[in-house]
Amino acid sequence: MAPSTSLRVVRLARRSDLPALLKLAGLAGPGMTSFKPDRAALDARLARVAATVEGHAPTAEQGYLFVMEDVATGEIAGVCGLEAAVGLEQPFYTYRKDTIVHASRELNVWSRMLTLSLSNDLTGYSELCSLLLDPAWRGHGNGALLSKARFLFMAQFPERFGPHVCAELRGFFDDSGQSPFWQSLGQHFFKIDFDQADYLTSIGKKSFVAELMPKYPIYVDFLSAQAQAAIGVTHRDTLPARRLLEQEGMRSGAHVDIFDSGPVLEARVADLRAARDSRYLSVNIAATPDEDGSPAPAVANAEPYLVACLGLEGFRATLVTGRPERRAFAVSQGVAQALGVKQGDRIQVLPLKPPRAEAI
Repeated sequence: MAPSTSLRVVRLARRSDLPALLKLAGLAGPGMTSFKPDRAALDARLARVAATVEGHAPTAEQGYLFVMEDVATGEIAGVCGLEAAVGLEQPFYTYRKDTIVHASRELNVWSRMLTLSLSNDLTGYSELCSLLLDPAWRGHGNGALLSKARFLFMAQFPERFGPHVCAELRGFFDDSGQSPFWQSLGQHFFKIDFDQADYLTSIGKKSFVAELMPKYPIYVDFLSAQAQAAIGVTHRDTLPARRLLEQEGMRSGAHVDIFDSGPVLEARVADLRAARDSRYLSVNIAATPDEDGSPAPAVANAEPYLVACLGLEGFRATLVTGRPERRAFAVSQGVAQALGVKQGDRIQVLPLKPPRAEAI
């Protein structure tokens, strides 16, 4: 198990992280399209991150990958991603939920029918993706730090993202690991299994979706009862991640995943909590008992804060318990070193949770 007192930072992934990322990807189950244990694909993605940061990547290829690292050991415990704009080069397909009303005046009968239509509505949206935390590191705020550090990054660099952001969440799978939605719909058109279709889309081979998917709206009532019940339902292992995203302002909209019908959360980037509520304060490096032997000063009303240094390539974020004091925020020397900041530097500060949010 991961030590609860260890200091973790979230930073941009580097090419040297490839072995650790491959190990993490091996922990992902079915439905995690954007992070597969494929060495060539992960190496190409890390190269794309470097090109994005250096300003060499066109908009359609710009993306970021972050890792959560244990400062003491260098162990990589989690990963998460951000895509600048989806659907510009490879189509970004979803099903859009619509309602059609049929009515007969002669019979005095009417019915409201839910339909699913293949859609590219989210083209140009930025995307939150590839969130994966080693199960051994769950708890102690690690999942929240990993997921929410991306919002601090977006708030620092809004010009690098579109006006809207989305996140596809894993859909419902039964106890045997099968997707009722796929079994009732997708498999009839693709004639391949779920994992194969999922893998093909993960490596950018998406033309078969437009070629094989039905061209007309699908009446949901024609699907199995199990498939109908699964539409828009989040995988049980993904529920904590969904709550974290909702704390930051993401909401379920009219779209679901085309394979497992998982929900797609959406928001305007300007409306995200980090964009609205981040404060930019000066670093005050305070001594700790380990550093000078003196007792730690009591901090009234201290609470967990996300704290990040300012900068693109050197972006780093961590979790600190404290409270802003006037125009400054106190951190230990160890935290300052982990973030790469010195006394008086500006840092970004945001409470870990909005008021009245439940603990994750």
